[in-house]
Amino acid sequence: MKGDGASAEVSGRRLDQWLWFARLVKSRSLAARLCAGRVVMVNQAAVSKANHLVRLGDIIAVPHGVFRRTVRVLGLGIRRGPPAEARLLYEEVAAPVHRSKLAPSWTPLLSEDDPLSLSENSPQGEHALVESGTVKLPMSGIDTG
Repeated sequence: MKGDGASAEVSGRRLDQWLWFARLVKSRSLAARLCAGRVVMVNQAAVSKANHLVRLGDIIAVPHGVFRRTVRVLGLGIRRGPPAEARLLYEEVAAPVHRSKLAPSWTPLLSEDDPLSLSENSPQGEHALVESGTVKLPMSGIDTG
């Protein structure tokens, strides 16, 4: 029967959906973007499609904040529940690796999550720079820092 949730539980779960259910990414669109950038690894193979099926026992390496986390899939989940429920979907199989030790190609994909990457052109970036006291005032040319 098409659209039956039980059959999806048996065969697997979409990678973007599983990453979101497990709370390893903030949104499914971010999960899809990470997949498209080929920075998510499933069983040591780079994945380029968000619809890649995740199965029980798969090993997934995914950027998470400033770290890359490697986890084993213990459950497929049926919803994005609270953090305690999400932690039951996986177990850590390796210590998180800091982003500075990763390939530079990961940085642009993660820039949306990095508060330090705000640019002067964005409204948030301009306010952050003014609050930190490192921006030059346009009229006076005086550095506030």
